[in-house]
Amino acid sequence: MNNKNNYLLGLVFAAALGLGAYFVMAPQQNGLVGSSFGAANATTAGEADTSTIVDMVLGAEDAPITIIEYASYTCSHCRSFHQGAFKNLKADYIDKGKVRLTYREIYFDRYGLWGSIIARCGGQNKFFAISDLLYTKQSEWTKGTPAEIADNLRRIGITAGLSQDAVQACFSDGQKAQNLVAWYEENRATDSIDSTPSFVINGIKYANMPYEDFKKILDAQ
Repeated sequence: MNNKNNYLLGLVFAAALGLGAYFVMAPQQNGLVGSSFGAANATTAGEADTSTIVDMVLGAEDAPITIIEYASYTCSHCRSFHQGAFKNLKADYIDKGKVRLTYREIYFDRYGLWGSIIARCGGQNKFFAISDLLYTKQSEWTKGTPAEIADNLRRIGITAGLSQDAVQACFSDGQKAQNLVAWYEENRATDSIDSTPSFVINGIKYANMPYEDFKKILDAQ
């Protein structure tokens, strides 16, 4: 098994085991595989199925401009975008039916995956509200040991209205975590994403930029 696969499996298993595992290695190397882990056990998990992962979207279906945003919940530049330019983008374009935005998560680290799991735990209705909390509180929840970060994310989920049982169920879903990692890999390869935030505007990829530059591109459309 190559290093890349070791890393990805580590992401999956750290999340699948209730976020109590701190290793980014293959499961057979760090001893995470065991019959007591049930669905999180690699021997019982099925193949990744990316068709089960739904895109999270904002805006009218018939908007003339489509934007795919690629971002990570642990990325400081993504936080800056969501605390500034994103609010203007939503008010000026998304809410007015001019732009339909699809948000896709990137996992450059395991905590980004964990953030994605909690953001998606409440479905489409809660996704963007939880995402906003993850960015607003980024400097708080990303500090500490892995166990502390896991607890921070659980608190964010509960603050957003999720039940403790729902949060635990989401963190214990090893198959979902595996599917998310495979989905992220597909998206990153398809659109050649190597930095965050990145944007695909009507099929053309752009790197992060000031809002005024963003606005010029959209107005030109």
